[in-house]
Amino acid sequence: MSGKRVSVNVVDGPVPKHRQLREILLAMIEGELVPDAPVPSERELVARFKVSRATVREAVGRLVAEGRLYRVRGKGTFVAAASIESQMHLSSFTEDMRRRGHKPSTVVLGADETAAPPPARAALGLDVTDRAYRIERLRSADGAPMAHEVSWLPAAPLPGLLERDLTSSVYSILAHDYGRVLDSAAQTVWAEGADPLRARLLRVPPAAPLLVFRKTSYAAGRPMEHVTSWYRADRYQVHMTLERTPHTGSGPGHHL
Repeated sequence: MSGKRVSVNVVDGPVPKHRQLREILLAMIEGELVPDAPVPSERELVARFKVSRATVREAVGRLVAEGRLYRVRGKGTFVAAASIESQMHLSSFTEDMRRRGHKPSTVVLGADETAAPPPARAALGLDVTDRAYRIERLRSADGAPMAHEVSWLPAAPLPGLLERDLTSSVYSILAHDYGRVLDSAAQTVWAEGADPLRARLLRVPPAAPLLVFRKTSYAAGRPMEHVTSWYRADRYQVHMTLERTPHTGSGPGHHL
C-alpha cells in the first residue's frame, strides 16, 4: 500500500450510501492500493463502514462493472490496473502499444520449426508434411505483462525467420525481409479464466479473466500467421464501432 489511509465514513443523507461507499473505495484504489491488491472483504467493509451487505455489493459491483476492480471466484476482489483500449484493426502488438503512448517489450519464450497442429495447419493451408514455425512470446507494456502469445507461420515462404530478432514486430519482419505485407485478417474473441501457466506469466491470480484473441492474418490472400493471444482483461479492452446494415434474414445481428 501507498499514500494516506482513507478514513471517510458513510453517513445518512441525500447521497445514497452505496454511492458514498463507491467513492470511498475508489479513493482507496487510487491512494492506498496497488494493482492486483485485494480489497477488504464484504464482511470487513460492512463492519468498518457500518453499512448493509446490499450496500457493499452495490458499491463493489459498480466498480467491477467500471473495470476498477475484478473478482476471482473463491479468492476475492482485486484492484484492476488501468486498462489499455485497443481499436479493432490489423496491427502488431508493438505498433498498437506505441501508438497509444506505451513502451512495448517482448520476451521470446520459445521458437522452433515443427509440424503444426491440425487447427493451425488448416488455418495456414498447410499439408501434413509441411513445416511451420511456432513462436511463443510474452508481451508487456511499460514493463507490465499484458499478453501471452503463441504464433504459427508457414516455414517454406519464410526461410531463416527464426534467426531474426523476434522480440521486435514480426509484422515488420515479414514486410521488410520477405515482402509479405499483412493486409487482412479473420479474428475470433472470447473470455476464459487464467490457467496456472498464464496466471504465472501474466502475474494474475488463477482463474483471473483473460480476453483470448485467435487470428489468422493474410498477405495478398495467402495465410501467413495463425496466432492465439491471451490478454489480461483487467488491463486491456477493445473498442468497436458498429454500423447498422440492412437485415438479410440470415445469421445473428447486433441490436443497437
